[in-house]
Amino acid sequence: MTAIEKQVWETLVELDGLVKSMATASPKPNLIPLFSRLDELAGQLPPGTPPELRHYLQRKSYEKARVLLEELAAEGIQAK
Repeated sequence: MTAIEKQVWETLVELDGLVKSMATASPKPNLIPLFSRLDELAGQLPPGTPPELRHYLQRKSYEKARVLLEELAAEGIQAK
């Protein structure tokens, strides 16, 4: 996982946690900064980035992007 992909993953994990807390959160968290950050990071992804990840981020399929990054990280760990 590249440094940018790791930052994307960390932001996606943060977003996931905030979304899950929304039912009971008061006040509701502001997700717009996270969406902006994800857009910014997506624009910085290197050329070798998996096309699926680019696709998920462009389509705002953040759950799919997070799962893909976790799968890629797990494969990287197993390969070592």
